[in-house]
Amino acid sequence: MSGEIYQAQVIRNFFDCITGTDRNLTRIYMCVMSLAKLRMESPEKMTALIDQLRKSKIQKELSVDILDYMCDAANALELEQVQTAFGVKDIKSVAQDFAGISMDSL
Repeated sequence: MSGEIYQAQVIRNFFDCITGTDRNLTRIYMCVMSLAKLRMESPEKMTALIDQLRKSKIQKELSVDILDYMCDAANALELEQVQTAFGVKDIKSVAQDFAGISMDSL
């Protein structure tokens, strides 16, 4: 379970990086390779990802294959781990907090 939380955090960092103002290819490379290692991808898959990252550097445009890989990885994760990585609280625990507030305390 904790591996999936790490994966979700890496995916979050990846999307923060590509949507932010500093689109550093080194950070993108680190996110993609970290995720591939966490997912224990085959050496062939790792080589294909590295090749796509090299092509991205040459073309100065992020490869669609890299985006597809990251989106597929995000889609494969359980929602609970993704919520934990993004700091989202479970709605049930938040609802209990609101249930404990009485009208008198307002």
